[in-house]
Amino acid sequence: MEKIGDRIKELRLEKGLSQTQLAKMIGVSQKAIDYWERSVNEPKVGYIIALVRHFGISYNEFFENLD
Repeated sequence: MEKIGDRIKELRLEKGLSQTQLAKMIGVSQKAIDYWERSVNEPKVGYIIALVRHFGISYNEFFENLD
């Protein structure tokens, strides 16, 4: 089982993106991406929607196998 941060990092690396690149694409700071990936905090629903759209996956796929 993964955490949301693990999923974000996995998807980001699959696309070959840096934290800074992903942050610019969805309108957050690089620090926000870092905090999400390290599970310091979790993204709000609006940012999850932006991530899902950016990565071209369904909401269900994003949450599949998460704790």
